[in-house]
Amino acid sequence: MGKKGDRAAHSRASAFLLQPTLLPKLFNTFAQRYAERPGGYTRIHKLGNRPGDNAPRAILELVDNPRDLRFEITSRAIGWEVLKHKLKSQNLLNIINDGAQGAQEVVDAERNMKFDEAGGVLRAKTRWNLQKVLRYRNQSASAELSEKVGDYVDHLLATPLATRSLHEETKEKNTNDRPPRTKAGQILPGETRPALSLARGALGHRRPPPKGPILSMKTVFGRKYKET
Repeated sequence: MGKKGDRAAHSRASAFLLQPTLLPKLFNTFAQRYAERPGGYTRIHKLGNRPGDNAPRAILELVDNPRDLRFEITSRAIGWEVLKHKLKSQNLLNIINDGAQGAQEVVDAERNMKFDEAGGVLRAKTRWNLQKVLRYRNQSASAELSEKVGDYVDHLLATPLATRSLHEETKEKNTNDRPPRTKAGQILPGETRPALSLARGALGHRRPPPKGPILSMKTVFGRKYKET
């Protein structure tokens, strides 16, 4: 109805929606967001069973929303694999100094590759998720995803245990066939809320924000590691 935008669609939507204040959002925000998408506007995240009565739980979300959970988790998976790729050929000190430089180039290249094409940085499944979350988004989505990838790489570099774990993984055989260690709800270093709570927005459990800045290369090293 929102994509049609005619008078008949307005009348049907106003009779269907319980809150008339949602009409402008339906015919403006949602209509523009899904103008090129032929269908599949929602996504279901299963959360297991609820303690107590063992009732099944799930979150129903609109895809491509500003707090899209798959977009967030995909950026973390890309961050893991970009950092593993750098550790295979670069010195750790150089990686710390350079951070996530080249993340934009990786995202743009992987976006245009075939699902099973060899020679890329990412695993085939991660590449498929990258292409899926960017398929119907605008041109700025690629830069937004690259920024999230860079932020997550900074989080990993600022966490010695995570960096050590990745460095040990690169020494093992068949690491490209192993899934990335990311979960829907994994807590970032220094963050008090999991990604799942962030995606829930106002429905998420309210936790106090961290007292200090979330761990990153800027807060830990100040990006002055070269000078010192």
